[in-house]
Amino acid sequence: MKIKAIIVEDEQISRDILRNYIVKYCPNVALLGEANNIEEAYKLIQEYELDLVFLDVEMPFGNAFDLLEKVENQTFETVFVTAYDHYAIEALNNQATYYLLKPISIDELIKAVNIVTEIKEKEKELETAILTPKVTHKVNGKITIPQQDGFEVLEINEILFCKADDNYTEIYFENSKKLVSKTLKYFEEVLKDSSFVRIHKSFLVNVNEIAKYKKGKGGSIILSNGKEIMVSASKKANLLSYFK
Repeated sequence: MKIKAIIVEDEQISRDILRNYIVKYCPNVALLGEANNIEEAYKLIQEYELDLVFLDVEMPFGNAFDLLEKVENQTFETVFVTAYDHYAIEALNNQATYYLLKPISIDELIKAVNIVTEIKEKEKELETAILTPKVTHKVNGKITIPQQDGFEVLEINEILFCKADDNYTEIYFENSKKLVSKTLKYFEEVLKDSSFVRIHKSFLVNVNEIAKYKKGKGGSIILSNGKEIMVSASKKANLLSYFK
């Protein structure tokens, strides 16, 4: 699959290096343009239907986050490229698919492009298919959750999703929820063999309850009860792998 991309980078030398690496090591990437500031980048984004934007963080007259704020209905993936690793957390929080640190590692660049390719291929495949989880059976089983006077037993297949709340987790059912004094990481481990997938730092969802997937900055899913939950770009490939 050809990945339509642009490079947004204010330093000519850095643009040249990245372009040369892409041409030599990522033959499935079609570079449609380059920009050295966010205004030029915004024009290219409006002009083309892009799959991927290689985006430097710091640029004249604004930064990468300013650019992404301007873009409505974003359907392209973003790979941040910067010399400043303290941007990593903010990058991930802003739905970056991958994060490349200068000087660019060729292996990391190839990995980033492969992840984007996998996402785009799966999204295209699912556009014309019924959204069907690979595991379609209801998961039988129970888990226990602690309470002050003992514990309660829950049916796993009745859980729609779990939401992090600091060191607690909110467990959501069709018409109710429970607050449990366990972290989301704990439930991710407990439910790892029961068709639950981490789609965001704050959400763990029952794959069998996903009714729809929507493209976006990171994308989002809609559950059987109508609840819409954002998907982190870094979790998107893993989520899509659960579907036929």
